[in-house]
Amino acid sequence: MFDVQTLLPKAIAIAILLVFAFPVHEFSHAWTANRLGDATARLFGRMTLNPVVHFDPLGGAMTAISVLIGGLLIGWAKPTPVNPANLRDRRNGEVWVALAGPLSNLAMAVLGAILFRLLFSLPVALPSLVYITVYYFVVFNVMLAIFNLLPVPPLDGSALLFRLLSPRQAWQIRPLLSQYGIFILLAIVLLLGRPLSLIIGGFTNFLVGA
Repeated sequence: MFDVQTLLPKAIAIAILLVFAFPVHEFSHAWTANRLGDATARLFGRMTLNPVVHFDPLGGAMTAISVLIGGLLIGWAKPTPVNPANLRDRRNGEVWVALAGPLSNLAMAVLGAILFRLLFSLPVALPSLVYITVYYFVVFNVMLAIFNLLPVPPLDGSALLFRLLSPRQAWQIRPLLSQYGIFILLAIVLLLGRPLSLIIGGFTNFLVGA
């Protein structure tokens, strides 16, 4: 059972992910792709910050459930449609489109951290829920930025991996990673979950000055 004091921070965490972190991440993919020549996401109405447009029912449900029960956070938004063939510079453009999502989360984390430091510098103490909300905003955006940079499909970091490989190597390895990416991710989470949590927590605390 959840009491109000336990449930409210969890509800705030879910809202931060579904209303801010996920939509801005996906919008950034769409906006960057459009700027680089691919209007697919714009034509599908995805170049918006409206969280409803980016909401994935299963991903949203998993986000809420995993936050409520604690432990490993599992969740996602509706993937942004991108056609690399439309990009003016397909090889480099695909990387920039992919990196736009994590970079947007990193930018939000930095802005949230600045706000967190400003709140702590005020001469009066605010309700603890205010600090918790801003801290959650920072930590979840840091988490999305770092996790999405893992070089495993369907995460954004895989585009950077394929760019660093030769075209022949990328052509050979892409189908394999795409087919087994979910299992590789599961193994990473199970085996490296603790180190990743330490990295996320450490970087968050560095930003907020904790």
